[in-house]
Amino acid sequence: MKFLYQCIIHFVQFILPVLKISGGKLKSFVEGRQGWADNLRHQVSDNDKVIWFHAASLGEYEQAVPIINSLKTSHPYYKIAVSFFSPSGYEVKKKDSKLDVVTYLPLDTKKNAKLFLDILKPKLALIIKYEVWPNMMDVLYERKINSYLISGLFRQEQLYFKPLGKFMAQALGKFDHIFVQNEESLKLLQQHGFNHSSISGDTRYDRVIAQLGMDNQLDFMESFTASGELTIVFGSTWPEDLSVCIDAINNLPKKIKVVIAPHQINSNQIQHIKKKLTKKTLCYTQLTSQDLNNYQVLILDTIGLLTKVYSYANVAYVGGGMGLSGLHNILEPAAFGIPVIIGKNYGKFPEAKMLRRLGGLFNIDSKEEFNSILEKMINDKTFREKSGQICGHFVNSEAGATPVILEKITKQL
Repeated sequence: MKFLYQCIIHFVQFILPVLKISGGKLKSFVEGRQGWADNLRHQVSDNDKVIWFHAASLGEYEQAVPIINSLKTSHPYYKIAVSFFSPSGYEVKKKDSKLDVVTYLPLDTKKNAKLFLDILKPKLALIIKYEVWPNMMDVLYERKINSYLISGLFRQEQLYFKPLGKFMAQALGKFDHIFVQNEESLKLLQQHGFNHSSISGDTRYDRVIAQLGMDNQLDFMESFTASGELTIVFGSTWPEDLSVCIDAINNLPKKIKVVIAPHQINSNQIQHIKKKLTKKTLCYTQLTSQDLNNYQVLILDTIGLLTKVYSYANVAYVGGGMGLSGLHNILEPAAFGIPVIIGKNYGKFPEAKMLRRLGGLFNIDSKEEFNSILEKMINDKTFREKSGQICGHFVNSEAGATPVILEKITKQL
């Protein structure tokens, strides 16, 4: 299977330049990697001491942030390098002044892996959650570069634990240590002989708790919510999410304010949402000096504001769960002590399952179910506030992964 993997990777590398004509993310994926080596050389020198983080996309990067922030304080003489597999992570963070090096991860050929590490020369490699690339792990292991998997989450159906996935299991075995989120993951790894593992928890809890201590005030939200009794935020929504929510939004009383933050921002999608809405609606990019109190729905057609916007919410709907794209971060709104509603597909997200059992999160699979839970949230203040308190307490109780990880990895610096 390792040979087949190598063939597939080289075929993908050959065919990608042709596929980029389809545009969109695939075009960014291909064009962003063109000249990656030269781009990387311009960001590091031979004398730099580097700690390398790799994340698939922006969501996984958020799990690295608490560790990055701590290392920047405790080891300021190290450069922090972050690589991304997905354009959605790279494009957002490529100009982030807090990071010393931002790059795409090249496709996982042995040649690319060697060149990448020749240039970067990291002291440590910290891989977030799922991004295990066999050829890169081979080269890290050969060069005795200490590598760690952070906030790992494992399930029996994953390739590591299948007969055909032996080459992936071998790659996983080359980490110096694997930090996992929960006991289920640890037991599964140990059953398959991965004893270099331990429970740290999920660093996302530390990340969202840190947000509570920041300045979350937004002038436009102060104005928008000034006359409203309640604010409902629909965060990281996909069309499948809005299809079950839009009728309820249109039927809300005028006293309730609504913020919609689509996960994918493009003009066609924004226009489609606006056409479905019967409420007076304004987009963030259209904000001028008009009185926001005259509008009931605000569409966030921009990125980087949603976390702070959650601080103004009384109820949050988090998208991704009505389709197959994957549930988005429920911990961001939960940290602010507000109840969370999601779609039906959340089985791969332990934090959602735990919060549902506790009574802070509610899943729906139809318009009728959404209407029912939203009506209860609006009309029953005691129920709404109690559900929100459960969320806030839960997030606080799960914090603490960062110091556990730092205690082990900093011994190598």
